[in-house]
Amino acid sequence: MKIKIAIDAMGGDFGPEPIVRGTIDALKRYRFDAILVGVKSEILPLIPKKFRDKISIVEASDAIGMSDAATDALKRKDSSIYKAIDLVRDGSAHGVVSAGHSGATMSVATLRLGRLKNVMRPALVTLMPNKKKQRTVLLDVGANVDCKPEHLAQFAIMGNCYAHDMWGINIPTFGLLANGEEDSKGNEQTKAAFKILEGIDGFRGNVEGRDIFDGSVDVVVCDGFVGNLILKSSEGVASAITHLIKDYIRKSPVAITGALLMRKVFKLLKKELDYAEVGGAPLLGLKGCVIVSHGKSNSKAIENAIKNAIFFVDSGVSEHIQSALEQQQKSSS
Repeated sequence: MKIKIAIDAMGGDFGPEPIVRGTIDALKRYRFDAILVGVKSEILPLIPKKFRDKISIVEASDAIGMSDAATDALKRKDSSIYKAIDLVRDGSAHGVVSAGHSGATMSVATLRLGRLKNVMRPALVTLMPNKKKQRTVLLDVGANVDCKPEHLAQFAIMGNCYAHDMWGINIPTFGLLANGEEDSKGNEQTKAAFKILEGIDGFRGNVEGRDIFDGSVDVVVCDGFVGNLILKSSEGVASAITHLIKDYIRKSPVAITGALLMRKVFKLLKKELDYAEVGGAPLLGLKGCVIVSHGKSNSKAIENAIKNAIFFVDSGVSEHIQSALEQQQKSSS
């Protein structure tokens, strides 16, 4: 089966150019069929002639702007994100990638594709760098601002399935994000979730914010409000540290010499912190593959988001989530 990926060509802060370029770069490296969704007259001139027979274009006359309300997307059926998700819904594509309005993408995807059996809420998952030169799976990072304990417990199971299928971790370790490691810490929501998760293989109890970055667990679970704050704060910290390092280097001739000697180290560090290397965040728990990319995605980020979509479809993680939740429901009843 050749995987087909629908790409929202009108999403993102920089228009279709980096999205088309990222799609072409992905076609050079991976075997899939690309479907670009958007205004054909804007997309076609960006595609080199030798790639035009490898890319399909689905016309969409509308695009959801970053300032538009997420709920408006459900009424705008001619928008690029609506049409891209409908390609997955009707089986014309196996997955969708969008760097557009994340709220709109999640709203349309949830209502048009629907949730997997037994999934209460879909969760947005991302990967954070850690000291072990690996990635920590963090969820939810924005799909659900208000959560019940049962939702957090399901996020843990979905995150474990993702870590197992996408990263090859046999029994992933996971923890609930709290204000202390002791069992007594946390709010009422996390304390109740703790009781649900007790006894499940890999559960390490409560973890703190630093555990996201030290690699002490494979999966960290929180609600979307907290997760999104962590994600945005981490981006800000990485940007500030990079700026400060450059500033200090410029002020010292000795530091300039050291920086020249450590160019490879700085290059590797930048790669670890660069969101483009992650590509995008999958929305777990839906009947289909949906990758939500950063609004400021460059071509590298789009290429990696498409790679994530291909691997996601190939991994069978959605089927694993469904069976794991069915098993959990049986064991708790």
